[in-house]
Amino acid sequence: MSLNFNQYAAEGNTFLKEYAKELCLSEDPDRAGRVLSSILHGLRSIISVEESLQLVAQLPMFLKAVYVNGWSIKTNKKRVKDVEGFIDLIRSFNGKTSLYDFESDEIAEDYIYSTFLVLRRYVSSGELDDIRGELPKRLKGLIFEHIFV
Repeated sequence: MSLNFNQYAAEGNTFLKEYAKELCLSEDPDRAGRVLSSILHGLRSIISVEESLQLVAQLPMFLKAVYVNGWSIKTNKKRVKDVEGFIDLIRSFNGKTSLYDFESDEIAEDYIYSTFLVLRRYVSSGELDDIRGELPKRLKGLIFEHIFV
């Protein structure tokens, strides 16, 4: 099996362009990349390691790299009780640009929802349902209200 890193890079760049368009950030793909990374890192910190491993197994290589970047499975699972707590968590992963990238809670909610719509292209409905089972009630509603129709 040979690894074709150029192919992974091309697929990743195509994905990022489409993702940025989905978030209405076509003119700022760097921001879209930071948003994606923050949301995925926030998700992996609130779901179990087992669920993360099942999720990452279904992701294409370019998304696996984003998901696992900087991951320590020894880190304790974070407790998030609601949407606002999840937004605060993803802002903490975003760092210095968090107030720019997630300028309001409403925009952050739109980005979270859109990210899960995009992930649905790669992840089975069964796996998404398993993830949903580990999320706080209000966060479940935000993310999955239109995904499982």
